[in-house]
Amino acid sequence: MDHPTMTALMIASAIAAVTCCLAAGRAVPWQGRQAVIVMAIAMVASAASAGDSRIALLAGTALMLSAMLGTAGLRGRPVVRTCCHRALGSLVMAVCMFTGISHGEMIAEAGHGMHSGTDAVGVLAAFGVVALAAWTVADRIRPHGGTSRLVVVETWVMTASVVIMWLAH
Repeated sequence: MDHPTMTALMIASAIAAVTCCLAAGRAVPWQGRQAVIVMAIAMVASAASAGDSRIALLAGTALMLSAMLGTAGLRGRPVVRTCCHRALGSLVMAVCMFTGISHGEMIAEAGHGMHSGTDAVGVLAAFGVVALAAWTVADRIRPHGGTSRLVVVETWVMTASVVIMWLAH
């Protein structure tokens, strides 16, 4: 895929994830909503920044803070799995941002992510993407109503957007 296509997919998936999450209403606690919104803003900023490492550093830091806040006070609640999944997505996105910085550029030519596995940050990003994708596939979220279906769609779209972002870096 070429760079403009990947950029469009990143932005579209970010918007779709936020739309599903917000439409799900109270089925997603505030911790989950803030994580999805921060991920979407970081995704759009990443796509629009044209390689500005300051934006990548700011977005990566915001994603790490969002991941920590995304699981606060959820112990024992039924939504903890999906919120932990979002937190992992935020951390993987942060590592992808930092991978771009460590290589001296934010977004390079399409497919560059496949070559960024030659250093510790790149290996960590690749491992995180694989773990997030594996969790998404293995998770047995059962939709019981309209809002639950939206949460499942949001989970899959967010995972796809992280994979696209990783491939773009």
